Amino acid sequence: MEEKLLKLLDNNNALSIYDIQDELNIETADELQELLKLLNHLEEDLKIYRTKKDKYMLFNNSNLKVGKFMSTKKGYGFVDIEGDEDVFIDQSNINGAINSDQVVVEITSKKGLKLEGRILRVVERKLKQFVGKVYFKNNKCLVDIDDKKANLNIIVDQDKSLGAVSGHKVLVRLLNRVDNQTYKGAIIKILGHVDDPGVDILSIAAKYEIEEEFPKPAIEQLKSIPDHVLEEEYQGRIDLRDEMIFTIDGDDTKDIDDAISLEKLDNGNYKLGVHIADVSYYVKENTPLDEEAYKRGTSSYLANTVIPMLPHELSNGICSLNPNVDRLAISCVMEIDDKGEVVNYDIFESVIKSRIQMTYKKVNSILEENIIPDGYEPYVDTLKEMSKLADILRENKIKKGYIDFDIDEAKIITNENGETIDVRLRERGTGEKLIEDFMIAANETVARHVTYLDYPFIYRIHGEPNEEKINNFLNFISILGYSVHKMKKITPKSMQELLGELKDVKEYPILSTLLLRSMQKAVYDPNNIGHFGLASKCYTHFTSPIRRYPDTTVHRLLRTYMFSKNISNDTLKYWEQKLVAVAEHSSERERAAIDCEREVDDMKMAEYMEKHIGEEFTGTISGVMSFGIFIELPNKIEGLVRIEDLKDDYYRYDESTFSLVGNKNKRGYRLGDEVKVEVKAASKINHTVDFLIKK
Repeated sequence: MEEKLLKLLDNNNALSIYDIQDELNIETADELQELLKLLNHLEEDLKIYRTKKDKYMLFNNSNLKVGKFMSTKKGYGFVDIEGDEDVFIDQSNINGAINSDQVVVEITSKKGLKLEGRILRVVERKLKQFVGKVYFKNNKCLVDIDDKKANLNIIVDQDKSLGAVSGHKVLVRLLNRVDNQTYKGAIIKILGHVDDPGVDILSIAAKYEIEEEFPKPAIEQLKSIPDHVLEEEYQGRIDLRDEMIFTIDGDDTKDIDDAISLEKLDNGNYKLGVHIADVSYYVKENTPLDEEAYKRGTSSYLANTVIPMLPHELSNGICSLNPNVDRLAISCVMEIDDKGEVVNYDIFESVIKSRIQMTYKKVNSILEENIIPDGYEPYVDTLKEMSKLADILRENKIKKGYIDFDIDEAKIITNENGETIDVRLRERGTGEKLIEDFMIAANETVARHVTYLDYPFIYRIHGEPNEEKINNFLNFISILGYSVHKMKKITPKSMQELLGELKDVKEYPILSTLLLRSMQKAVYDPNNIGHFGLASKCYTHFTSPIRRYPDTTVHRLLRTYMFSKNISNDTLKYWEQKLVAVAEHSSERERAAIDCEREVDDMKMAEYMEKHIGEEFTGTISGVMSFGIFIELPNKIEGLVRIEDLKDDYYRYDESTFSLVGNKNKRGYRLGDEVKVEVKAASKINHTVDFLIKK
C-alpha cells in the first residue's frame, strides 16, 4: 500500500483522507485503519506532510524543509539546511527547539536570498544533556548551563539533584518541558566544584560525552589480564627481542603504540620495521573493555589531561611498548628501495623488547645539531640512516602529490593546578616527521595488502575537494592580488603546486589554513576511495591501537584473515556488516574529540590571556568580518577587535575585498596585515579574547 500511496501523492498536489480512500479503493474498516496507521508513520518519517486543512502531500512537494537548528545568545536562530540557504528564525517562531535539534521548518518569506521561517516540530533532540553550574534561587535548585546558545532554564527537583550544592559543575539531563525555554531536569553526575583543578576541562569533555571514569565491568575485566607476557604467549610469534628496536615519542608520553627498527641490506635497500602494540590480543571483541573502547572511539588529549580509550593499566602498562620489557606486537617489516617504494614486506605477530624510550627532543638534537645525549651513543648511526630513509620516503610522497599544509599548532603549558602558564608552538622537528613518514608507510602497506586480498576492511579515506569551494578560494586569493596558474583539474599534485606558489606570500599561514578548511574531512569507511591529502590510493590506520578504535579493528582483521586464516563466508559477511557501524561511529567520536580539544584550547588560551590584560602584542589579521577583525598572535592565540573599538575612523565592511575600509583610511584592514594590539579583555568562561589596535 505504501508504494501506491506515495505514487498517488506524487501525481497530485494535496489529497484529503477521503480522496485517498477513493483512489486506493479502500472499502473495509480494517483497510481504513491500516491506511491511517500508514499515513501517521509516513508523516513521522517526513515522507508526507499533512496541511492545516487535513490534506496530505509529499513532504518534498511542500514548502517545508528539514535542517539543524542553530540558536544564538540573543534568542533568535537559524536552520541550517544542507545544500540550501540558512533560514532565519525569530524568537517567537522557535517553538521549543534548542541548539542542534533536527527540525522541520516552514518557509514563511523570501527576501532576495534571505529566507525566514518558523519551526513546526522537533524531529530529533540532538542534545539531551548539558553541563552547567548549580545555583539556588527561592529555595529552587537551578542549573546555569555552559552552552549559552541553548538559551534554556533548567529546574531540578530535590530528589533528582544528587545532593548538589551551589558552585557544583554537573551533567544534567532534560526531562519534561515546562515552557518554551524552561525544562525540568535531573542531575546525572557531579563533576566537581567550579574552582577545583581540572573541573574546567572535565566540564567541556562531558559536553562531548567524553567520560573520564571506566564502568565497573571494564575495570573488573582488567583483573584477568596479566601485567607481563606469559610463557605460553610466545608460541607462534616471531621473536625479535634481540633486534635493535626502540621508540620515539614526546617527553611526557606514557601510552606507546609504536616502535621502529632499521637495517641496511646488502642490495642497498632498507629493511624498515614498524612494530605496533598488539592491543587486540588483550582486548577481545565484545568484552566490556572492547565495548567501552568502541563507545569512546579514541583517546582525547585535552591540554594537560588525557582521557584514554583504554584504562591506564593497559594503555600505560601491558599494551604500552615500554623499554626493557617483553611486549606482544604486530610487526610490518618493509623492504624499501632508494626511490622510496616498498618492494617487499611481511606482516606478522611478534614479541619485541624496546631498548630505549627516546624523546623527539633528544633525537632532534642528534639529527639537527649533532649533539648526542647520554645513553643515545649506540643508536646514532641507526638514527642517521633512519633520517635518510625518511627523506627518501617524503620525497617519494611529494612526487606523488602528498600535500603538506605545514600548519602550526599551539601547545598549552599548565602548572600543577592545571592553570595555563604559557602557550607556545608545538615543535615538529626531524624526529616528528621521521615517525610520521614511517607510520604512513606502514599504514599504506597494510591497507594495500588487505585490499589485494579483497576482504572487508576499514579504510581511512579523504575525498576530493568540492570544486566550488576550491574556486571560491582561488577567487579569494585573486582579490588579495595574487595570481596562480590556472588549475585544469583538482588533483593532489595541482593542490600541492598551488600551495607551493603561495609559499612565500606573507598570508601563507592563513591561506594554508583556509585551503585546508576548503577540503573534505578525512573519515573511516569500509569502501576505499583513496586518501586525497596523502595522494594515496589505499590507506588505513594501523599504527595507534592504544589510542584509536579503528586501528584496534584493523589488528583484529589481520589476526582473523592472516594469522588465524579464518576467511569463511560467515566471517566475511559478519565483518562486511559490522565495519559499516564501526567506521561511522569512529568518525563521529573522532570529530567529537577534535571539537572538544579545540574548545579546551580556546578556554585555556583565554585563561592565559586573563593574566595579560593591558599588555601589548604583535599579531596578524587572520579574518575580517562585518563586526570586526580577528588577530592571531604567533603562538596561535586568536582574539577579536570589534568594529566599535576602531575609534580612529568610520569603517565599513567591503565584501569585494574582504576588508574593513575607513572613510579616511581607504586601505583599512586586510587579511595578513601585521598589527600591534593590546589585550582589552579575556574570558575563560566564554572562551573569548578581545583586542584593541595600537598605533
